[in-house]
Amino acid sequence: MTAGPEPSGRPGAPRGGAPLMVSIHDIAPGTAAQTARWLDALDARGIPATLLLVPGPWRGPSLVSDGRLAEDMLEAQDRGHELALHGFYHVATHGSGPLWRRGVAQLMARGAAEFATLSEGEARARIKAGLEELADVGVDPVGFHPPGWLVNPESVSALRRSGLRYYSTHLGVHSFAGAGGATAELRLAAPALSHRPGGFGERIGVRLMTETARRFSRDGRAFRIALHPDDLARPGLRAATLDAIDEALALGARPTTYAAALGLPRTARDLQAPTRATT
Repeated sequence: MTAGPEPSGRPGAPRGGAPLMVSIHDIAPGTAAQTARWLDALDARGIPATLLLVPGPWRGPSLVSDGRLAEDMLEAQDRGHELALHGFYHVATHGSGPLWRRGVAQLMARGAAEFATLSEGEARARIKAGLEELADVGVDPVGFHPPGWLVNPESVSALRRSGLRYYSTHLGVHSFAGAGGATAELRLAAPALSHRPGGFGERIGVRLMTETARRFSRDGRAFRIALHPDDLARPGLRAATLDAIDEALALGARPTTYAAALGLPRTARDLQAPTRATT
């Protein structure tokens, strides 16, 4: 990946506008090339992004097996991007949880909703394993993004005990107040906009992203844009997404990472609170 300018927002853009959180999803050895393309585009625009890392094996080997990708991610963090935990396997557990919840997860996340139906013990084990895998390559995140933005109450309970400081859902970002183990949550309302490559929903998604980004930027309301590796396989989706981002910036949107939007540092090492528990 080529080093870009330090992310701080496009030069000359108005400050204090709508918080815009851009995230690159599904980062793993099998999607390194797509990650590089998205990251280069954001660096060229001076946009600080939140980079969502899948630590377990997904579309190939696990993150720890790819030293180059891990190094690229740490360099991106040094440039102002945030690194976050994005599940462990990025695949839903078949047969786990209530039937209705499994059906909703399949419909909304196409089999990726790993934390939609887990028990608290299962969720705790996967979060712990993910944090340990990331720690092995020098990554110490403060945030968690469940694949598909779907997370059940049992997984939220596990997150409260993990030491992570926030998690995201489709409609907002939830922050645990205080040190690890806190029960209070503060919610930042900010809908997530993303594409659904293939089929009838693709065209609707493009229109929804463009119109919502424009409206929220004008109104000064927080919103999020999610970039996925599979978006790059569909002609026009990359251009449509970058056009929506460019228009939002021109209208005064303020690019920021999730952690910064919540007033948090990018890494757990920079927190003044005690380090997260490992049990």
